[in-house]
Amino acid sequence: DAARDPNSPARLGTVSALREGIEQGQLELHYQPKVSLRDGTVVGVEALVRWQHPERGIVPPDEFIPLAERTGLVHQITAHVMREGLGQARLWWDLGLHVPVAVNVSMRDLHETDLAGLVVAELDRHGLPPEAIVLEVTESVLVLDAGRAVSTLRELRELGVSASLDDFGTGYSSLLLLEQLPVDEVKIDR
Repeated sequence: DAARDPNSPARLGTVSALREGIEQGQLELHYQPKVSLRDGTVVGVEALVRWQHPERGIVPPDEFIPLAERTGLVHQITAHVMREGLGQARLWWDLGLHVPVAVNVSMRDLHETDLAGLVVAELDRHGLPPEAIVLEVTESVLVLDAGRAVSTLRELRELGVSASLDDFGTGYSSLLLLEQLPVDEVKIDR
């Protein structure tokens, strides 16, 4: 069935357009505030990537991130989000708003790249402390190679970088596994 072929002409065209979009600066960040229920203050923001396609308009992440994951383009997207997100954080910190920016990292980022090196380089580039960023991982990262994911998260924690487990409860991990994870917060799915 041609519609089920992961390398269909339509998908390959989308991958090519995404690669071009990354190079041409078509990815933009939207910031979702995290607000304290106690007093209503902003305690952080989450950087959400959107693809501003010249013909299709804003393309939501669920339409392009899975393709980016399969093709390896996700590393470029993560680097872009981290660079832009910390650039915005620098502006906020200069204004006295010391809130961390949460950046989603993928399974491939944790397993295939020097994520800790990228985080340190971007923090240094923007002159920010480790508490300026929180890395959000979904519990699905534990499926492929939990040992590697935990090792990377521990390395980041030693650098002072916080991690958040996103979408907890979607069926991949248990409370026993949660106890072993070097994460600072858990975001429960729905």
